[in-house]
Amino acid sequence: MAASFVGRDGGRIAYEVHGQGPLVVLSHGMGENHHSYRHLIPLLVAAGYQVASVDVRGHGDSTTGWATYAPAEVGRDLLAVVRDLGGRPATLVGNSSSAAAVVFAAAEAPDLVSGIVLEGAFVEQPKLNPVMRLGVWAVVRSPRLFGMFHRTLFPVHRPSDDAAYRKSLVTALRRPGRMLPVREVAAPVDPHWTTVAPQVRQPVLVLMGTKDPDFPDPGAEARAARRLFPLAEARMVTDAGHYPHADRPEATAAALTDFLAVTDRA
Repeated sequence: MAASFVGRDGGRIAYEVHGQGPLVVLSHGMGENHHSYRHLIPLLVAAGYQVASVDVRGHGDSTTGWATYAPAEVGRDLLAVVRDLGGRPATLVGNSSSAAAVVFAAAEAPDLVSGIVLEGAFVEQPKLNPVMRLGVWAVVRSPRLFGMFHRTLFPVHRPSDDAAYRKSLVTALRRPGRMLPVREVAAPVDPHWTTVAPQVRQPVLVLMGTKDPDFPDPGAEARAARRLFPLAEARMVTDAGHYPHADRPEATAAALTDFLAVTDRA
């Protein structure tokens, strides 16, 4: 399917749309692109939803050269996509770094956001020892090392097309200017999404894989995120890593459709 584009101050945001029904907007994490959701989208479409899968600024088919890659601006990009699709209130799903973006979007434009899903959200900046800091420094500067790191985030299950997808991911990151957004998305920002979470009045789902290697205790992280919102629930996806929508798409779709049934009535 051909990408659609919405203009923003500083560039264009690419997205693809599938299906008909209430709108769900999917936003991927650091270094990925909209194909991250390739296994989840058909399940949501079959459940009766229209799904827009976005390339975060600087990633995929979206343009590079932005003045900032801060999550608040990524959240405004998602709102621009919602407006471009007619301005119907949408449920926003953000994985990893994009989890912060959907929080900012919900707080800024409650008329456009019926609910949000935080998948693999970081409540606090990870505390790294010197060796790990050096590793992160290298990973966000090398497409090959990023690909190797990406593979470690599937500790139990892997999609059947995992190797081919990762090869295409690394190839895309080798394009000029594509690793800078990865570094910027990974950088600490102020304000952190946790400061605006109490302002979110829409329903919130915190979704976390039980085997997510980015967290010492994924369940504790999910509960910590849930407690920041006035109206939130946390669900764990058994044996999923950092990308439950990719390694456990059926279980993730089941959790999402349960939640979407609530946001559809909101």
